[in-house]
Amino acid sequence: MTDMLPGMFAFFFGLIVGSFLNVCIYRLPRDMSIVAPPSACPRCRTPIRPWENIPLASYLFLRGRCRTCGERISPRYPLVELGNGLLYWAVLAAFGTGWYLPLLFVLVSSLVVITFIDLDFQIIPDRITLPGIAIGLLGASFILPDPFGRTSPGPPDPALIVGFMNSLIGLLAGGGLFYFIAVASRGGMGGGDIKMMAMVGAFMGWKSILLTTFVGSLTGSVVGIFLMLFRGKDRKTKIPFGPFLAFGSLVSLFFGGMIIQWYFSR
Repeated sequence: MTDMLPGMFAFFFGLIVGSFLNVCIYRLPRDMSIVAPPSACPRCRTPIRPWENIPLASYLFLRGRCRTCGERISPRYPLVELGNGLLYWAVLAAFGTGWYLPLLFVLVSSLVVITFIDLDFQIIPDRITLPGIAIGLLGASFILPDPFGRTSPGPPDPALIVGFMNSLIGLLAGGGLFYFIAVASRGGMGGGDIKMMAMVGAFMGWKSILLTTFVGSLTGSVVGIFLMLFRGKDRKTKIPFGPFLAFGSLVSLFFGGMIIQWYFSR
């Protein structure tokens, strides 16, 4: 039971942060403050009381509707909370405890916010990626473990950090590669994707750019083909790429080292 406590704490802490991420997802693309005013129903503007803002539980208790006007509450809210909680648990399980843990939490939460904002607005706000680049570069220089140093399940070797040069090359490679794609595609790739990949490279180094781009492109292609075949979309339909890059980034974070080892040992 004692062994489960850190994971349970990480999960419930992730749920609480996930509630705040919902605020960020709603307000950041609308250029609203994420601090004030307090959360309220978007339809009737009734303030949400503290006991109505308990992650997961309040949604179930209110049966997915505003207590005042009956407006339906999107199931996305508990989904974001649950997803962030599970990611925090997964980060702890994969990397163990260390001073780097809050920075990894910042990374995965940033990817959650990017995913849902890009799905709704097809933008990736600079207010997420630019601070993320600075945090990633600084953290990677001193304490962030190299995810590509994990060649088997279990905590990483604390001596194997990403390192300043690896982080800097990753930053430049991620931003440079996607800048080239944006120019070559004549606007097919947005500036938000460029800065997002610079952030990913800053956190995880240059190897993450290769794997993230491959996984993101592969899953994006599969989803695009599905939409064309079964949803009546055509090749001109714009599909946000941020969610696929976020998925590829998570694959790099949790499985990058093991995938690279498997590939080169064949």
